[in-house]
Amino acid sequence: MTNSVTIRREKLQQVLDRLVAEVDVPGIVAEVRDADGTWFGSAGVADIESRRPRQEGEHLHVGSAAKAFTAATVLQLEAEGRLSIADTVEKWLPGALDVNGYDGNKITIRHLLSNTGGLFITGLAPELSERYATRSKFAEHRFDSWTVDELLALTVSQPPLHEPGTAFAYSNGGFYLAGMIIEKVTGNTYAEEVARTIAEPLGLTHTYVRPADETGYPEPYPRAYSSLFLKDGVDPADVTAENWKSMFEEPGLPLLDTTEYNSSWAWSAGNVVSTTSEMIKVCNAFVSGSLLPEPQHRAMWSLVSTEGAHWMPHASYGLGVFELDPAVTGGHTLRGLGGSMQGSHFAAVGTPDGEQTIALHTNIEFKSWQVLFRTLEAQFGLPAVPGV
Repeated sequence: MTNSVTIRREKLQQVLDRLVAEVDVPGIVAEVRDADGTWFGSAGVADIESRRPRQEGEHLHVGSAAKAFTAATVLQLEAEGRLSIADTVEKWLPGALDVNGYDGNKITIRHLLSNTGGLFITGLAPELSERYATRSKFAEHRFDSWTVDELLALTVSQPPLHEPGTAFAYSNGGFYLAGMIIEKVTGNTYAEEVARTIAEPLGLTHTYVRPADETGYPEPYPRAYSSLFLKDGVDPADVTAENWKSMFEEPGLPLLDTTEYNSSWAWSAGNVVSTTSEMIKVCNAFVSGSLLPEPQHRAMWSLVSTEGAHWMPHASYGLGVFELDPAVTGGHTLRGLGGSMQGSHFAAVGTPDGEQTIALHTNIEFKSWQVLFRTLEAQFGLPAVPGV
């Protein structure tokens, strides 16, 4: 290994150490695959009680990175001639959107997968947040299992935000509908189709859609911790995309162990378990185009602006995936997938040629954009990303 590679690896390890020290992250791992081989680094702990360190091969909840799995599965079905992403929701799910001002004849599958269908931000639905919003409510409902019918009800529980195709709004509901369409088209479960179209072709043996009744993880895995709770007395119905940060508990309170937890509410919008090593394979396949036929690969990376949407900074959105603005990457094209939920934050980012990819995970939900951008700066040699 050349001296420059050693310096880059050391710099990345220093970033991981600083994130644990400065951003209130219990533990973090990063795995890199590039022309110089594979590197794995970690900082902090997998268990704050035993102080057990984090390790390679841990099974992780990858959160909304699963949206890319849903998009790729739909696109593979299109390649097989079984649907088109130009199809309307009404074609496959007649009457599903005949409520609250939605029109299934105007919203297409492409709209669902690009978060441009006008569906409201499902994660803010009071019916969802009331179950998990405070520590006491989380303890009461942490093992609740959600049905697909209940997720559909969440999706249309509030009126649309805008006309289909006119703006970006990050909504789990669109991916719930996409999961339902996958099942309607194939007659198989969503999990079976993800396995058929992604896990099996890529040779993944530790990546799967989490069953609706599963509340733990295969060994090895890190404990998951959360501080993502509303302040006592806050009504979840009052939380908006603009004020949500001010509604949450003040920093400094003890972390809550959320490891044993039913995440079926995330389903086709974010309920995949994997490892950093296998997610590098997934990211490479999605980014480089080695999994999907060329027309579907181009569709996955047909980007829309997320400006003003209170989402990830310096990024455009494709179908379940994102691309960083070359203005902040020194002209490099960097593409990826990622997500966050209580007790887990994951991202994988790589170059389109598949020559350089990094996957990272913290055993706590999103804390700061520094977690992603500082690691990318170290790995890819980027200039400091402004405003992060």
